[in-house]
Amino acid sequence: MSHVRKTTNLAEMNTSSRAQRIVVIGAEGHVGTTICAALPDHHDVIKVGRNSGDVNADISERSSIDAMYKEIGKVDAVVLAAGAVHFCPLEQFPEDKFLFNLTHKAMGQINCVLAGLNYLNDGGSFTLSSGILDRDPIRMASGAAAANGAIGGFVKSAAIEMPRDTRINVVSTGLQDISVERYGSVFPGHTPVSSERVANAYLKCVEGGINGQLVTVD
Repeated sequence: MSHVRKTTNLAEMNTSSRAQRIVVIGAEGHVGTTICAALPDHHDVIKVGRNSGDVNADISERSSIDAMYKEIGKVDAVVLAAGAVHFCPLEQFPEDKFLFNLTHKAMGQINCVLAGLNYLNDGGSFTLSSGILDRDPIRMASGAAAANGAIGGFVKSAAIEMPRDTRINVVSTGLQDISVERYGSVFPGHTPVSSERVANAYLKCVEGGINGQLVTVD
């Protein structure tokens, strides 16, 4: 009697290849457009921006975040590439501008997680965005660095409490190649990172299985 060995189809076993309903917040920015372009076509991508995209939301306002989720409904992944910051010399940094950084970048992303937990399907994921400035500082960026550090700390702690096999990670990138024209002058000596590497970092978080990780792209 002959025995036939069944060949395993790795593509079928790979749960990351399943179609997901993915929200990209900040979809029209440099990082956001990179993410959207890299997500495979079988995913249903919902683009969110303050004044553009499929849905509009201002993540500095919790009520706007709540309204966004109510409009979108259940999702498999939320990717955050939004959060404005002010740059200012340390000795001249007014409290209101420093708080702006924490409110718009750090608390904006954190509130998207807190408000979105009940809208995230079992096994889903949140991917937040920080940046290089808390790891490799530049002048006038103490406010941005503080926001980045807050995001990283939140993700590391929240990961051990995520319910229903959901996950949370954060991507921290250096100066992206497509951002050099706009920001290169304030990043002296920094070697730009390719958009391909930035995209792969987010794909690793969305389609992979990691949790509580800081994924750096330097």
